[in-house]
Amino acid sequence: MQAVIIREFGSIDELKIEEVPDPVPAAGQVLIDVQATAANFVDLLVISGKYQFLPPRPFSPGKLPTGTVAALGEGVSNLKVGDRVLTLAEHGGYAEKAVVAAKDCFLLPDGLSFVDAAAMALAFDTAWFALCERGRAKAGETVLVLGASGGVGLAAVQLGKAYGLKVLAGIANSQKADMVRAAGADAIVDLSVPDLRDNLREQVHALTGGAGADIVLDPLGDDIFDAAIRAVAWRGRYVVIGFAAGRIPTLKVNYVMLKNMEVSGVQVSDYRKRAPAEMAHCLAEIFRLYQEGRLTAPPVATFALADVKTALHQLQDRTARGRQILIPSAKKG
Repeated sequence: MQAVIIREFGSIDELKIEEVPDPVPAAGQVLIDVQATAANFVDLLVISGKYQFLPPRPFSPGKLPTGTVAALGEGVSNLKVGDRVLTLAEHGGYAEKAVVAAKDCFLLPDGLSFVDAAAMALAFDTAWFALCERGRAKAGETVLVLGASGGVGLAAVQLGKAYGLKVLAGIANSQKADMVRAAGADAIVDLSVPDLRDNLREQVHALTGGAGADIVLDPLGDDIFDAAIRAVAWRGRYVVIGFAAGRIPTLKVNYVMLKNMEVSGVQVSDYRKRAPAEMAHCLAEIFRLYQEGRLTAPPVATFALADVKTALHQLQDRTARGRQILIPSAKKG
């Protein structure tokens, strides 16, 4: 089979595709014919060796590939050959085949394609845990989604709307306003305004009758965190998802005390490892809402495995249009 193999950590341009033997499933594992795998920002950290969890080399990157079950290891009874699955594999998706623990495979609902499932993977489960588990969202509350035009942000907007929240979408590019409104945003919070520290709070207060946001979901950090923390309602919940804007911010905790607020964080891979029952519930909810027509997959751009460098460079340069999806069986474009 063909696979992207990392033997030494480095840059995107150093990635190589190799012809390697097909993997063989051990007891409790299944062999997957990989159909689609999303390229994620975290993959850039893995490839460079900067991610906090790195498997032994050599390995193939690529989280949560989708595909069909091709072979069963000894003792596997929950799946059969031909099943369509989303996997929770931490790596191995940038390849034509992958071995995955059978317990980490989830049957795809009818009508959900491999590409759309891969596009939703990681983004929707991250957003679900941030909103529902960390944020304890309730219908009627207001959620401010920062970076709402990104993968996790758009997923959070859809989930917030599906669960009956008022959704404020924080974006810095006005050209993306229509996109986040189409995803379900009730109002736009402009992150490009001058004096963001005061103006962000003023915008949120104007949209909430002065109360502030019950929940803030923040994948950005940097100066946006410093501004958004001031827009949290009394007894509100601020959930840190990442630091895509750059600086990792700090917080004076007296403000947390004065507002009776909570600040928490989400590292979604920990749920896959430490709370598999909660992850299974999360995926069941996402699949349910999708089948009910209340969630839709984001726009995608598909790439052959041979075009992996192009896909990752677009991701790195933030020129990607939609989710970057690798199709291992596709020919080079």
